[in-house]
Amino acid sequence: MNKPHQDTVEVTVLADKVQLTLIEKALDKRVFSHRYKDVLFVGYPKSFTYIFDYGVVVFWSVTEERKDYLIDTLKANTQLHVEQQREIFPYSVDSDATVTMVDDEILINAKEQRALLAVSHALAQSAKLEQFESRAERTIKDNAYLSAGLAKTGKIPLSRKELAKLRGNLFKTKSDILLHYNLLDTPDFFWQNPDLESIYQALAKYLELVPRVELLTLKLETIHELLEMLAAEQNHKHSAFLEWIIIVLIAVDIAVYFGH
Repeated sequence: MNKPHQDTVEVTVLADKVQLTLIEKALDKRVFSHRYKDVLFVGYPKSFTYIFDYGVVVFWSVTEERKDYLIDTLKANTQLHVEQQREIFPYSVDSDATVTMVDDEILINAKEQRALLAVSHALAQSAKLEQFESRAERTIKDNAYLSAGLAKTGKIPLSRKELAKLRGNLFKTKSDILLHYNLLDTPDFFWQNPDLESIYQALAKYLELVPRVELLTLKLETIHELLEMLAAEQNHKHSAFLEWIIIVLIAVDIAVYFGH
């Protein structure tokens, strides 16, 4: 058995969306690249980079200098996140091994472009899913006081304008995630490359993509319930406002009547 060679793969979330055509054109002509449907492959000797159009970049054994060059190229052509999300995994190459992941270490049997892309799809989806999870959790946590206040006092201490603004923010969070939800499906790449799908599925299972997507769905339902609760409260405030207008008009009418 050959002795496994260990190195690292870095998964970085840089943006919500990347225009791969712009990046491909901006690359130095001496840099080898190959375009897939939703991924741009950039190859250097003994290192591989996969840039996904939903803003995730997977670096396999890429030097800091080359990594900085690629990130600078992305910065010049993409609106990047202020806070970049990054995760590093060790990986080993063993020609006798089956591609798998154990204790957060990836085991591959060869550094072959298509096989690494299959692994990268799972890693990139996991990173994007983590971004969605964090955003949904933060939204629920930041608005937990609303349901608590409603349960305690029967009211939400916000004006109609504040309620409308909050509903807009909640709706944006939910719609932004749902808009990219299809990114978490099995990539189309495997329709043309079914021989590689087992690699993707092995990594997807280890990274728990399916149960995490199901949990994210529940979190989105919680956000939807918050939206419904705020809508009901906003309607109540509007109805109460109209009732007061009617009462004032009746009072004025009575005052005018008796004034005559």
